[in-house]
Amino acid sequence: MTGTEFTVAVDGGALAVTRWGAADALPVVALHGITANGHSFARLAAELPDGLALLAPDLRGRARSADLPGPYGLGAHVADLVALLDDRGVDRTVVVGHSMGAFVACLAAVRHPDRVAGVVLVDGGFGLPAPPGTDIEAVIGPAMARLSMTFADRDEYRAFWRKHPAFAGRWSSWVDDHVQRDLVGEPPAMRSSCVVEAVRVDGAQVLDDPEVLGAVRALPCPAWLLWAARGLMDESPGLYTPERLTALDGSGVRLVELPDDNHYTPLFSSTAAVVAAQVHAAVQQTVQA
Repeated sequence: MTGTEFTVAVDGGALAVTRWGAADALPVVALHGITANGHSFARLAAELPDGLALLAPDLRGRARSADLPGPYGLGAHVADLVALLDDRGVDRTVVVGHSMGAFVACLAAVRHPDRVAGVVLVDGGFGLPAPPGTDIEAVIGPAMARLSMTFADRDEYRAFWRKHPAFAGRWSSWVDDHVQRDLVGEPPAMRSSCVVEAVRVDGAQVLDDPEVLGAVRALPCPAWLLWAARGLMDESPGLYTPERLTALDGSGVRLVELPDDNHYTPLFSSTAAVVAAQVHAAVQQTVQA
């Protein structure tokens, strides 16, 4: 399933967006993780019913939006999201977010309740206490380390990711497409497109910004959190556990466990069909109600 790419005028330049789905289909928006790109949602798009389209931007400082300047931060992603909705003439829709993108989705819903009808959060959006001084490098490990590395060619970059514990035995063309979109430059010095400053600024807010961390408890719209049982390095437990999630009791956020997945895999494995079904249900409950 091939997407159509276009750009949207935002502060400082052009935001790159991929659209999957028919021209007359109802669009939902998908926001990716901190060092990812919009093509992380290609399999999810393929699993959506014909009546829905998916708009997935490369967020500011990543992939084909890497040239967009700062200031960075989740508020900048929210502003870019609103610009995308305006450009496409979308008054109100469901927003899907994975990892950091889930925090952006929550913040967008709180700041713009008239534009976000519901949020589907995939292993993100709910912040966990971090020791003082914790930085994003300590949290995401190899995903951050690669930003300062160079690679001889696309095969070497592919090999780097194939060794990541989250993808061991789980490699697919969906993962490869996402990984290759991130790579820029020319052999023998290719590198990740991600802007280190953007990742650090965004990561700091995910870890300790009060508005960002509080957004999930202040959502003015229906919300679902699909949480993976395993973590970023395929470890157990993952970011969330039933015990940790009791902090969301009374928030209205509905919880769905993904018992066979780690932090990355819900977007690339057969679980993408589960995520797609939840997105479809959210649209039916909110936008099409």
